[in-house]
Amino acid sequence: MAERWRPETHTFHLPEGEMTITLKDVAILTGMPISGDAVIGPQTKPEGGWGPLIRDRLGFDMPTTTPIQGRGHPPLNAGQVSVPWLVSHIQQEVVINDETPEEQVERYARIYLIGLVGGFLFPDKSNRWIQGIWLELLTGDWDAIGQKSWGSAVLAGLYRELCTCSKVGAKQAGAAMFILQLWVWEHLPMFAPLDPRPYRRNDDELNFLQNLPYGVK
Repeated sequence: MAERWRPETHTFHLPEGEMTITLKDVAILTGMPISGDAVIGPQTKPEGGWGPLIRDRLGFDMPTTTPIQGRGHPPLNAGQVSVPWLVSHIQQEVVINDETPEEQVERYARIYLIGLVGGFLFPDKSNRWIQGIWLELLTGDWDAIGQKSWGSAVLAGLYRELCTCSKVGAKQAGAAMFILQLWVWEHLPMFAPLDPRPYRRNDDELNFLQNLPYGVK
């Protein structure tokens, strides 16, 4: 699909004609909103860097000098956050029960959102680093986060990455490529996997799927 992508028109050139992924596709497949405020983040680091912001809003310190496992870059490096370090921190320290303070639950939710947005919806090619822009964007007002047009931003990122990876010599791709995969399965069914049990879903499963995005089904 990357080889059939044309950056000039943002469409796939196929034998039958041109096709592309639309906002409607993103909304139906993922359930993400495609209307609302634009997803715009800061262009520069906050005063004092990302460390104080993480400490204040997420409740922990990220090392800025100690390399991961004694080698490579520190978990907080040049405005980027290490995905493996963040996942390890959550797995080791996050315990939620009925006695967990609401403030702490909210901090854990924000950590999860940062990992989801920065590592899944807008991943880099290595899938090891999250851009610092998401730290400030996802640690602000809850209502403001939910009112943003995330589907539009994800589609724009996918278009941009397809334009990049369609060039000669490109070997990797970032962005939310799972949307492209789902889109291909829906519109080019000859590439879709067969459902191993197409007629054996019980009523509970069907009721559960009814309220989920089409891509989950």
